[in-house]
Order: sequence, then structure tokens, then C-alpha cells
Amino acid sequence: MTADAGLTAEQLAFFRENGYLVIRDYLSPEEVQSLLDETYSLLDNFPLESHPLTRFTTGDGDGSDTQHVGDEYFLSSGDKVHFFFEPDAVVADKENGGAPKLLRPKHLAINKIGHALHMKSPPFERVTISRRNAAIARSLGFRDPRCLQSMVICKQPGIGGAVPPHRDSEFLYTSPPSAVGFWIALQDATPGNASLGMWPGSHRGGHIRRRFVRVDGGKAGTTFVENDGPTLAKDVEGTTGPDTSNMEPEILSVKAGDLVLIHGNVLHKSDKNTSDKSRYAYTFHVIEGADGWEYDKRNWLQPPEGGFSRLNAAL
Repeated sequence: MTADAGLTAEQLAFFRENGYLVIRDYLSPEEVQSLLDETYSLLDNFPLESHPLTRFTTGDGDGSDTQHVGDEYFLSSGDKVHFFFEPDAVVADKENGGAPKLLRPKHLAINKIGHALHMKSPPFERVTISRRNAAIARSLGFRDPRCLQSMVICKQPGIGGAVPPHRDSEFLYTSPPSAVGFWIALQDATPGNASLGMWPGSHRGGHIRRRFVRVDGGKAGTTFVENDGPTLAKDVEGTTGPDTSNMEPEILSVKAGDLVLIHGNVLHKSDKNTSDKSRYAYTFHVIEGADGWEYDKRNWLQPPEGGFSRLNAAL
């Protein structure tokens, strides 16, 4: 794939039919290693002493005793690089008044690093705001693609938390929905190692029925609410998808450097990592910033000063 090629007709047809697409060897081994090196450096060097030990949980069937992540550290992460712990890596220290306490070294306890790696980290910026990604967005019909919510998902061995079935536009809602996820494996992700599970075709007729929003402008955390706006992306209006109620997901097998494109309306998940290997992945999302689409002011992630990054700036 050349920098300006975008998707082939066959790739685009597969994405339109299934709601996802795997592009093999999207990043070179050297690019993957640069992102891994940056990730290791970030994990080693962030200060633990001043960290609030925020755990990442959506409270959405993940078994956590915390309903929704929504403290100031989380809500202010849209233009920063913040670190979020696995729920199973933190306990209340009874000998210290119930203060949170880590059960393992910090670099083995982080769930994810986010949410502005594409703005704050040169290695991640280089592979995000790129001509290749802008060309893919153009292939998908974007006119003014904006990049947001960039993060490394660590999936730590033994405790990497499950992500229950969801649709990305529930979390990054535009009216009408427009989100597309770019998910890049930094380590192999295979069945048994908490790889992605996709419900093929579930974006067709896959309505966005709920939204993950700030409560009282963020003063009271976050919650899910019923969506009262458009529920389908423009490219799937009038289509019908499969009944997913008794449908098993397809578990993807991807190698380090592979890219998975994820339609914002497609149902997908990942299981808890019970293996002895981590499963690092870098992911960011693209939404439409052109006239005719509106980014909701209730969304948990709000634009930084100057707005979300323009992917077409790479052209």
C-alpha cells in the first residue's frame, strides 16, 4: 500500500459488508518497535507518587465494584497522556485507612495509556497523522476526518480486563454517527490472548441506542444514557444486518503491525487476558468534522483548545 492509495475496491467492499477490515503488515517492524519502545518508556517513567490510581472501568458488565470511570483525571485526559490501572491490580489498603494500593509493579498494572498520544508523543504522532491514514479515511468517505482518543491498550498478562460487547459510536457520538476505529496490534493478538471478537455485519442495522456521557458537565462523573439522536451512520442507513442475539463473534488472529479498521456501529469485544503474555495494541478513532455532523457536547471526551486533530493535515 502506497501512502496515497487508500483502500482497494475489494477492501472497501469487505469493510462495507462486515463492518471491519484487517490490513496485514500496515506498520513495519521498525515502526512497531518504535511504538513499543515509547510505551515501555512511558510506563517506566510516569510518577506514581502523584497518581490518583484511577482504575479504568466502564461499569458495563466488567465485574468491577466501580460503576463508571469518571474522575477528573479521566475526564481531563483528552489532550494529555494519562495512565489508567487495571481494577484487579489495585486494592484498598486496610492498614492505611483504605487508601488504594498496587498489587504489582506499576508497568505491569496499567490497563491503558491515553488519550492524546497522537498529540503528545512524536512516535505515535508519526503513525497517526499520516498520509496513509488520511487516504484510508478518504476511501471511507470522510471529508474532514478528525483524530481523537488515541491510546495504548496493554492487556496485562493474567489481569488484562475484558471489554464487553459495545459499539464505538456509543462513546464518541456524532449526529449522525461517524466514528471509525484504527486498531493496530503492537504484539500478536490471537484466540486465547484476548484478541478482538467481531460480529460481522452487525453495523448494518446496528443502532446506537445508548451513549456514554458526562453527568452534569462532568461534575458527577459519567454514565450511560438513552440516545435520542440519529442511531445509524449514513453509510448503513436503510440496511439490515444479522440477528446477533444467538450469534457467536469471530475471534480475530492478527500479528504485530496489522491494522484493524472498526466501523463505529459494529458490535465487538475482547475477553480478559488469562494468558501469560501481554497484548499491546495502539488505537485511535476518526470522526467526521465536516458540516452535517455534530460532535455531542455531552460526550465524555471533549475537544481540546483548537479542536480535534485534522487528519488531512498530513496531506
